Amino acid sequence: MLKSLLRYQSGGGNVSENHMRKKLCENGVTNSLKSNFALLLKLSEELLDKWLSYPETQHVPLSQHMLGFAMKSVTQMVMGSTFENDQEVIRFQKNHGTVWSEIGKGFLDGSLDKNTTRKKQYEDALVQLESVLRNIIKERKGRNFSQHIFIDSLVQGNLNDQQILEDSMIFSLASCIITAKLCTWAICFLTTSEEVQKKLYEEINQVFGNGPITPEKIEQLRYCQHVLCETVRTAKLTPVSAQLQDIEGKIDQFIIPRETLVLYALGVVLQDPNTWPSPHKFDPDRFDDELVMKTFSSLGFSGTRECPELRFAYMVTTVLLSVLVKRLHLLSVEGQVIETKYELVTSSREEAWITVSKRY
Repeated sequence: MLKSLLRYQSGGGNVSENHMRKKLCENGVTNSLKSNFALLLKLSEELLDKWLSYPETQHVPLSQHMLGFAMKSVTQMVMGSTFENDQEVIRFQKNHGTVWSEIGKGFLDGSLDKNTTRKKQYEDALVQLESVLRNIIKERKGRNFSQHIFIDSLVQGNLNDQQILEDSMIFSLASCIITAKLCTWAICFLTTSEEVQKKLYEEINQVFGNGPITPEKIEQLRYCQHVLCETVRTAKLTPVSAQLQDIEGKIDQFIIPRETLVLYALGVVLQDPNTWPSPHKFDPDRFDDELVMKTFSSLGFSGTRECPELRFAYMVTTVLLSVLVKRLHLLSVEGQVIETKYELVTSSREEAWITVSKRY
């Protein structure tokens, strides 16, 4: 969908090329998470220290903090040490926001092409993002660095510069927003589900004890995985998905031509009462059932069919929750009603506020 909306080439409908490019993205996620786990832990602990310094009565702007955390995490793990500089992150976030808001609205409702000012702002922001990526691609080519970032996997693959640009742009745009919103919704649901938060805290204590948070132990957090799956389902995190039809297809009497963008109404499927009993209830325990997990995986939210951006977001959010929940009670603000805004990725209409208190 993002390729179509950004008006990038689709890959010419070549199935093997698309598969190869997806595989490179998956390798990029695996290698960047492995190489940058210490960085991810450091950024999570920095946020923890910030929240520990707050008085218990202080309202924390959750959406704002999660977007900032996601931007720092994604930019450094995807594009490298340039983004250790906060000013570079802020510049990227501003351009990202301009581009993403138009992708989520302006293209879909046709209003962007009717407003020359907005269209110029969008095009300028996209050019600036592409310029940053081109410089990083050029810098990383033919050189070895101690820190493996996402772009390295694309550079080392059999792709030309335009393909690397397109795939790194799409991953950067999508993973920033998916990570930010997954973190936001997971914490929102934990603040309103005391029993779930308690159970997650107990699992984190059992797995890590007084020892360090490590990639090997992160893999043992089964209940945390269920919490995140249920967050994606309950929030309808990505209410629509799309893929280009590789070959001509047919449904009943309707022909779907090759290269047609096919939309899937995932938001409807994720809360179908015939599949999900009590669909509006936040209940991570439903994923104890292997058949439920299989259904979830078949929709592309887990397992071999999940998109690289979501797999990246799952790991980042798992590390963040492990750090935060171990030290803090996450609490809702009394009387707050969070209204949902459905676009390409689901968010809250207004800021989501929480408070925190120390466990010890």
